[in-house]
Amino acid sequence: MKKAKLILVAILPAMLAFGPARKQTFVSQDINNFWDAYDKIVTTKDSTRQHELIRELYISKGTHGLKSLMNVRNYSAREFIDAINKYPKFWKSLRTQTLSVHNLYPEVESDIQKLKTIYPGLKPATIYFSVGAFRTNGTISGDAVLIGSELALADSTIVTEELPQWMQSYFKEFRPRNNLALLCTHEYIHTQQKPLVQNLLSRCLYEGVAEFISCKATGKRSNTPGVQFGKANKEKVVNKFVDDLFLISNDYNWLWGENRNELKVRDLGYFIGYEICERYYNLSKDKSKAIRELIELDYSDEKEVERIVDATKLLPESLKVLYERYEKQRPTVTAIQPFKNGDKQVKPGLCQITLTFSEAMDTNFRGFDYGPLGDNHIYKFVRLIGWSDDKRTLTYEVELQPNKRFQFLVTNNFRNAKGIRLKPYLVDFETGN
Repeated sequence: MKKAKLILVAILPAMLAFGPARKQTFVSQDINNFWDAYDKIVTTKDSTRQHELIRELYISKGTHGLKSLMNVRNYSAREFIDAINKYPKFWKSLRTQTLSVHNLYPEVESDIQKLKTIYPGLKPATIYFSVGAFRTNGTISGDAVLIGSELALADSTIVTEELPQWMQSYFKEFRPRNNLALLCTHEYIHTQQKPLVQNLLSRCLYEGVAEFISCKATGKRSNTPGVQFGKANKEKVVNKFVDDLFLISNDYNWLWGENRNELKVRDLGYFIGYEICERYYNLSKDKSKAIRELIELDYSDEKEVERIVDATKLLPESLKVLYERYEKQRPTVTAIQPFKNGDKQVKPGLCQITLTFSEAMDTNFRGFDYGPLGDNHIYKFVRLIGWSDDKRTLTYEVELQPNKRFQFLVTNNFRNAKGIRLKPYLVDFETGN
């Protein structure tokens, strides 16, 4: 008996430290609130009253999940009302699917437990089911997984004929309700990751980590068409990705948007990230360590990102070589008129400044900023005169005070016709009496 007590005393602290088995927390009250509001909204044509009802019965009663979803996706009451009024057949067909979401909880919870098995450090997150206005099927805010039920809970019975073509394609290609558990696992991983850095490679890695590891944990195949297309057309996709790698303006050709380049398939960035993660995992002797490294990757650590990407040899050359090649392609400022950069006796008063670039520029983009000395050393802008016919010079008028040092930065928001960004150029000069 004493021996049994000693064993119990030894085990108890370990149990307390590890904690009891935790059930996954789901919150779906927003769905019920939405349909309560919907039933009253469709009985009136008074738009003012409709807006009052959506605010009173849905938004103001919203859970933390709905409030976070509206904040993250910048939803407004007007968008909810517009969606309700424009797609009556869609909403009527969706109702049963959303109100039965609890039937899907066991599969979601099972997949989250599988994720915890391969990543024991998994921190708990609450999964919220709300109704949005068609801007996300799933996203996160802190330790909350936010599911847009109007997209994520639809099945093949949903009437889509009223919807825009891209939405119809989404429901057909992604089969969202069938893949809800995989989506929740993907978003759950995002709650564990460090903040991403705003460049194309980091964004693709961020999504690729969540997609690959959710599939690895659950044993399910990715339902993102871009992943299957990428694997079937690897060389073509990778070469196009290298072309776009440093062109920030092309992100929506790869993630979270409609791809408008010649490949046409959306979300190919998921494939790039997925393929890097899969290769890195397969090359690693310690699989658990590889999972941990991918989930806990610090995207601000450029050397670590470079190490992981280069190790996979997915890209034709190292990131360093690719970046050096890109740098050589960047346009530059070659001259400034009517004075030279660094002059110390520039005439004060009204002055027309002309910047000359090394090649023709995209006239839709330009950008200026303060120099290191700050906003006390910037000129007063008077008017934009415009671009030359060959798009290589830009002229504008400023007012310069006497006996003052001026600085301004010609930023990389300027870009050439291919979208390659300008090498930033600091202009620094002084006026005389």
